[in-house]
Amino acid sequence: MPQTNESAHRDLAGLKPGEQVQDQVYLVRQKELRTTNHGELYIHAVLGDRSGQMVARMWQASRELYESMRENRLLYFRGRVESYKGRPQFIIDGMRAADDAGVDPSAFLPITRFDVEQMWSRVKQILRGIENRDLLALLAKFVNDDAFAARFKKAPAARSNHHAYLGGLLEHTLSVLELAVLVLPRYPQVSRDLVLAGVFVHDAGKTAELSCETSFDYTDEGQLVGHIVQAAIWVQEKAREIERETGRPFPADVLTALQHIIVSHHGRYEFGSPRLPATAEAFVVHYLDNLDAKLHMVFNAIEADEDEDGHWTAWVAALETRVFKGPSVSPGGVAGRAG
Repeated sequence: MPQTNESAHRDLAGLKPGEQVQDQVYLVRQKELRTTNHGELYIHAVLGDRSGQMVARMWQASRELYESMRENRLLYFRGRVESYKGRPQFIIDGMRAADDAGVDPSAFLPITRFDVEQMWSRVKQILRGIENRDLLALLAKFVNDDAFAARFKKAPAARSNHHAYLGGLLEHTLSVLELAVLVLPRYPQVSRDLVLAGVFVHDAGKTAELSCETSFDYTDEGQLVGHIVQAAIWVQEKAREIERETGRPFPADVLTALQHIIVSHHGRYEFGSPRLPATAEAFVVHYLDNLDAKLHMVFNAIEADEDEDGHWTAWVAALETRVFKGPSVSPGGVAGRAG
């Protein structure tokens, strides 16, 4: 007999094939309007909550229903769970807006699986290794600002593409910092201090660009200014604060080099960079940032793919490719050693 639960929240990770679901709140993480072999429209979606995510389908759909199912929004769902190729999938029978009093949207948003305070402590530990006193003083203006730190620890790194969950910005920033710590000894010509400072502030503007109270979306400031310009402005403002406090000019070359890292870190004009990387430090930050973001998307695509037996994921628009899920090359192997 199928189970029903109309009151307490049902975590997606706990739903099993055969269960009926009534009036449960989930986040719409992805959606796509598709056509069956018979020419009928259906919605293919990915629902999420803090426990994980699940592929969902709504048969006999319409474009109107599809448009009402906005990405990164919470909705009440009713339906059932079925098994498809060995994995559970949610068959949507109905949905409605989750605007009832008593629904705390933030409780249903995805969240990092790592300890936020431990990550924050590690970020500060890495930054304390910076030797340039001007950069240390500037970063302290951010780190010691309790309101900024709270937003930095909570914000997602993106609306949807990578690290799109609470704590995602902190997790992504720490990951890129750790990559920099590993890579920089190989390139002694590169300023370690500038790279570490640049990594920390390159996405700092996302604390203002993205809203994460009820869903992941762009704020008005995010739409009008954007995180790249915002971070460059904040760095300028912090430098001027230091000048007023110390009575001496903040080194213009340090400030300009740091702002250049920020405004070039997307690497291409069409990706929103006002400038292309033109210093060694800017190239390092751009490629390490891109590496972490892209690999996160690769792993997410593999994890979320519904075809358990196939070797390839569905098309990933942000990566402009399908991702191969086949076995990795083992440490051993049958071929002889190189060299």
